[in-house]
Amino acid sequence: MKKDLHPDYHTIKVVMTNGDEFETRSTYGKEGDTLKLDIDVVTHPAWTGGTGQLLDRGGRVSRFKEKFKGMLG
Repeated sequence: MKKDLHPDYHTIKVVMTNGDEFETRSTYGKEGDTLKLDIDVVTHPAWTGGTGQLLDRGGRVSRFKEKFKGMLG
């Protein structure tokens, strides 16, 4: 195996938007760094499984749906 192939894996502190903190191992930053989250994982639909509505600004969603209407179920 090649030397120095894998990134440095170390312990960091994660601070959530509500102030909760926990330690985890990551390749982010360096040993002892703090990662402050910008998105609230307690309420954001990506983590809660919610169904958020897409805003169609400039018709982008409509154009996408029209272009791929045969592929979408």
